[in-house]
Amino acid sequence: MRSNIRRTFILSAIFAALGSSFTVSALPEFPGSQYNNSVPDTQQVLGYKLGSRISEPAAIRQYFMTLAAQYPQQLKLVPYGESWQGRQLFYVVIGSAQNIARLDQLEQNMRRLADPVNTSEADAKALIAQQPASVWIANTLHGNELSPAESSMALAWHLLADQSEFTANILANTLVYIDPLQNPDGHHRFVSRYYATAGMEHSDDRLSAEQNEPWPNGRSNHYLFDMNRDWISLTQPENRGRVKALQRVYPLLFVDSHEMGGDMTYYFSPEAEPYNPHIQQAQREVLNWVGQNNAKWFDRFGYHYFTREIFDAFYPGYGASWPLYQGSIAMTYEMASARGHHYRRSDGTVVTFADGIQRNFVAFMATLETASQRAKPLLQRFYQYRKDAVAQGRKAKTRSYIFPASRDKAGHQRLTALLTEQGIKVTQATKAFSACGTDYQLGAYVIDSAQSTYHLLRTLLDSDVPMDQPFIKQQEALRANNLPDQIYDVTAWSLPLMFNLEMNECSRSVNVEGVTVTEQRILPGSLTRPDASYGFILPWDGMDAARFAAEALKAGVVMRSSDLPFTHQNGTRYPSGSLIIARADNNAELNQTLEKLAALSGAVLQGVDSSWHTDGPNAGSANMVRLQPVKVAMLWDEPASSLSAGSARFVLERELGQPVTAIRPAQLKQADLSRYQVLVLPASAGGSYQQALGEAGYNNIRHWTERGGVLITLGNATNFALSGETPLLASKREYKATDAPAADTKDSKDKQKDQVAGTVLNTEQYQQMLKAKQARPDWVPGFLAKAEVDQSHWLTAGLPASATTVYVGNEIYQPLAINHGRNLLKFAGADEVKASGFVWQDNQQQIAHKPLLMWAPQGDGMVISFTQEPNYRAYVNGLHIALANAVLLAPAHSGAVR
Repeated sequence: MRSNIRRTFILSAIFAALGSSFTVSALPEFPGSQYNNSVPDTQQVLGYKLGSRISEPAAIRQYFMTLAAQYPQQLKLVPYGESWQGRQLFYVVIGSAQNIARLDQLEQNMRRLADPVNTSEADAKALIAQQPASVWIANTLHGNELSPAESSMALAWHLLADQSEFTANILANTLVYIDPLQNPDGHHRFVSRYYATAGMEHSDDRLSAEQNEPWPNGRSNHYLFDMNRDWISLTQPENRGRVKALQRVYPLLFVDSHEMGGDMTYYFSPEAEPYNPHIQQAQREVLNWVGQNNAKWFDRFGYHYFTREIFDAFYPGYGASWPLYQGSIAMTYEMASARGHHYRRSDGTVVTFADGIQRNFVAFMATLETASQRAKPLLQRFYQYRKDAVAQGRKAKTRSYIFPASRDKAGHQRLTALLTEQGIKVTQATKAFSACGTDYQLGAYVIDSAQSTYHLLRTLLDSDVPMDQPFIKQQEALRANNLPDQIYDVTAWSLPLMFNLEMNECSRSVNVEGVTVTEQRILPGSLTRPDASYGFILPWDGMDAARFAAEALKAGVVMRSSDLPFTHQNGTRYPSGSLIIARADNNAELNQTLEKLAALSGAVLQGVDSSWHTDGPNAGSANMVRLQPVKVAMLWDEPASSLSAGSARFVLERELGQPVTAIRPAQLKQADLSRYQVLVLPASAGGSYQQALGEAGYNNIRHWTERGGVLITLGNATNFALSGETPLLASKREYKATDAPAADTKDSKDKQKDQVAGTVLNTEQYQQMLKAKQARPDWVPGFLAKAEVDQSHWLTAGLPASATTVYVGNEIYQPLAINHGRNLLKFAGADEVKASGFVWQDNQQQIAHKPLLMWAPQGDGMVISFTQEPNYRAYVNGLHIALANAVLLAPAHSGAVR
């Protein structure tokens, strides 16, 4: 048995002497521990000591399955989903034998406490009296952040093996939930690549291959998403599974354990400013309880740490943010990463993989102690948070949120299902009704603010969540001195705006006859009048139609798309993009094919007996184009941004159903692209496509485009289309607009010297002289920008008159002249362009009226440039139809010979 504190370290001298062998002191270490050595450790189960090897996902799962099999009275393993690559996602819950025996009842009690409408204060008091605390420890959401996953094994072993009174009290008073590996796909990518670079000795040099991961690195999941930005949009199955699990157990404390740069130390709560205003003061007090107790233990071990300086709590889409809006107390822990076995810091010290395991373990134990000692006040605060939320919702200025749902059925279904998944009740009206002076049709959606998720629904639905003005003033002062700002992430995320859906606010409660919306994101579509003699028409009114078209093309269905709106003889007005499917163009199994595709896509096809249109083009018009089967290629690998590439591929493959072939730059230089109709260039990161592809690659893409290809550029990939002596796109990237006077050109002789003519400056002239000449616009961390839509072009089919995008970065482009193409989406005027969030005032002025979507013919093909990504984090859902148009409709408009 071990009871003394031993510092975790690996002596660099041993590395030199023993090559690849490692000496790792016993992990974990905690004072007063009295270990029962019959509990199997990683050496016995996996064949190596904890901290001596980075564990693969399969090994981590094997270890926890072994513990679950040997200690079922104290540890339960619960699967909660699968990753994209089919790896099981699971958590374990550890507690005393008494608590595990009644686990189902204890979790039911938490669900009752979470429901203050049906749980009275007296009932809550009785539940709290018998209820232990609960802590959820989530590890390695970013797959290349190594130590948290290993620390989960250290913690589980300690809780089972330690016989001390300290640990016994924790287990009696606390249910410990451990999610050991939130991102198994990314973690596997890291581990396999890391050991592929390892040699005789592991290198601590930051220049080494071990410390520099190849593209796309292990941070993201299979579709290259940073899942720590995905909690409000739930695009990835890993996060969807976690949200369901958390709503089953409602942990009181939620720890999201990460790693950060190796030159840092350790970070824990309280978080940095600004805080989201929907985080309550009582929650911030608990964050201080946790932080202070963590500090006590770090002081005892001699570990350095910091708080409050970075990692703010404003954006709600982090793992350490989202649970706060459910009433939990969520926090981020960050350990300096060795990004391998050991890493030499800039000050010459070495941080090791084992250091991270031990420090995380100590932080976890300290947090469990806080929960154990403060179980009753934590339970009371959780219930009170949910109860107060209902009361605040009843008194809120906006009592009801109403979606008229007059357009984009698919978008409304997806948004309301997403809200439902997050615990927000949404009602869809089954009869027409009136509210706050407005009439609504059946099918409209109503959300009552008087819910225990009031703060979550406010932060997701409000058009703007304001930042503290003192914080903004600090950022302006930093920028004025050319210092980096402290805004950590995007400043706006309103889901109705990002879905481009109309939402009205009503000051009173609205009682409607209706049904509660389910979590089903796509409702089965259908054929109306399946026996119609001529065929079918599908309105192009959202992603249901686009999904149908993508699958129908793969199934060989012949369809025509209208460039213009038209009115059928039956009196129905159909928007541009709408599809006509004639029986005469298809085989005898058309109905069976369409029924299957409609059920999967959500599309509702309308049967018609005639081709006669009373207004607009008929099916045989030149304004009706036959859609062609599409093959899509995408540039993949450096210098592409992995996040941009991943989100674009995800939207195309998983939202649209369009397969994508990933091609690396080395092959793209000389590739025969004739098999592809569409080429997508994601935004770049840390390099240029001009350099990566060279002249040969540029010419190859240019010639392919001129022969009928559709080149789509996303974000700053637009710069590639601007390059060369004869650019593919006749726009220009702008410098920062400035009112500084032009440089003095009169005294060219003085310009060649180190002296110039003397000047007398006033304060304003001094400030002007400080401004950089020909500087890039300042970086915008992310706001929601309003754009105006040219609805006369087929590329904007399905879009409303105005649309919203996330604007991130500092790329601003000049509009195309009319003889060079069309500016189909342009940012609104300076007074209207900011739809939500924060943007520097001079950027707001300069962005106004600049293009968001440009279309330019190029030979028989075309260039389609999105100056901001329509698929940013895959949550700008309202612009997905524009990307679908570029992929599905554009090839039908090219002059390629078929």
